[in-house]
Amino acid sequence: MLKHCTVSVFLPQTHKIKTPTPQTLTITGPTTLSGHLTISGSKNSSLPLLAATLLCSNSSLLHNVPTNLTDTNAMLSILRSLGAKVEVGIGSGQILVNTDNVRSVEPCLEEMKKTRGGFFVIGPLLTRFGEAVVGLPGGCDIGERPVDLYIRGFRALGAVVELRDGKMLAHAANGKGLVGGTFHLDFPSVGATETLMMAACMADGVTTLSNVAKEPEVIDLARFLNDSGACVYGAGTDKLLIKGKCHLHGSEYVVPPDRIEAGSFMLAAAITRSCISMSPIIPSHLACLIDKLKIAGCRITQFNHETLEVSAMPTNVGDHMQGFDIKTGPFPGFPTDLQPPTMALLTTCRGSNIVEESVFEKRMSHVRELQKLGADIRVCGSTALVSGVEKGSALYGSRLVAADLRGGVSLVLAGLAAEGTTEIDGIAHIDRGYENLDTKLQLLGADIKRLIRSSRGPLCLWSAQREVELSQPLNPIFLSVSGTRSQILLRIQNFIT
Repeated sequence: MLKHCTVSVFLPQTHKIKTPTPQTLTITGPTTLSGHLTISGSKNSSLPLLAATLLCSNSSLLHNVPTNLTDTNAMLSILRSLGAKVEVGIGSGQILVNTDNVRSVEPCLEEMKKTRGGFFVIGPLLTRFGEAVVGLPGGCDIGERPVDLYIRGFRALGAVVELRDGKMLAHAANGKGLVGGTFHLDFPSVGATETLMMAACMADGVTTLSNVAKEPEVIDLARFLNDSGACVYGAGTDKLLIKGKCHLHGSEYVVPPDRIEAGSFMLAAAITRSCISMSPIIPSHLACLIDKLKIAGCRITQFNHETLEVSAMPTNVGDHMQGFDIKTGPFPGFPTDLQPPTMALLTTCRGSNIVEESVFEKRMSHVRELQKLGADIRVCGSTALVSGVEKGSALYGSRLVAADLRGGVSLVLAGLAAEGTTEIDGIAHIDRGYENLDTKLQLLGADIKRLIRSSRGPLCLWSAQREVELSQPLNPIFLSVSGTRSQILLRIQNFIT
């Protein structure tokens, strides 16, 4: 019998890495989950923290970064395109960034198109070098996310800003650098808050930002900046006071657990009527979701400051789970990123329940796909009426397409509860924000497989774990693969061309 093993291979990067082949997730349900899982570091904290290293001289060391995300790798490529030296500890979640050799103020446009998080770099570049030319952000198409807040915010700090050829061009009006100012955000945008906070850290004078976002990720960024020598006050409230400094230095910071990933797995336990535990987790970051799941009948137990158990076993919730209404909003309101997977849960709950999306007006693309599974959902604008069932799941497997990150995860959760086989295409969206989602679900007992959809043949199983450090050209790369000996040899051959 062939022995299954894992090997690590150190390959010189003398060959071109293949363009990723379109992949599909297949899920056979319904399934029951059990066990414990480890929550990855927060993507929504990691991206602005990586951008903030551009403010710092010498090196900055980040721990617990989700390095196996396409969004993270796109951000690392953006930093490298500016001249930063980036070292990644494969499998450790450590990233060391040195920006002393950064000379360019215009990041790679192609990489900028891959992740909206890349736009964070405009704040640090503008305030440290006095100018920046940055491509307009990419990311999921979930509604209007205009950059006018950024433009008006930069102008309040003494910048001249214009949009041209799909780029934002900005420079300090005085020819020297940004100056402190006062700015009120029309909406507490997390991205605008974090970008303007970074820009103000090296502006000459004091800056006051009001009606800012209060999300945990904003607090994380402020802590890192203060550890690096900045003076940011008021993070977590609706007003920030920032005293500009002429110099910031590198520091060390641990990225907190991803509250959206944790919430998604809590919902996975609920929709499959299962019991799972997870850590690390910060319950206060998910208080709104926890309250809703308790209304539904789930038993939620906190074992220590970072371990949570969610039980939706029939012995706890009865034959059917009680539905509930949600309305998304800025923190501490219900997270918009958890709206799609929560809607998936509500399709299996009792009663008719209202889902109101108040952050992104186009965050309903998952509805049509859920309807393919048999879900009874009616949408009017940004509000959906979800009619559940009196007992059990009314979902049945189908062929689906993920159109965005969080909507894609809602389809995975629905597939776990659906009768039969569900196939989900477009999973590159999911890989942007969920680290090893299918592997984690497999460890909990789910029947889920990642398949390659080849143009030359049928779907074939893809089970290798590949972790690649995308470094400068001709640098070595590190490959880790699992399987039998013959499978490993074949995958190494397929990896290089």
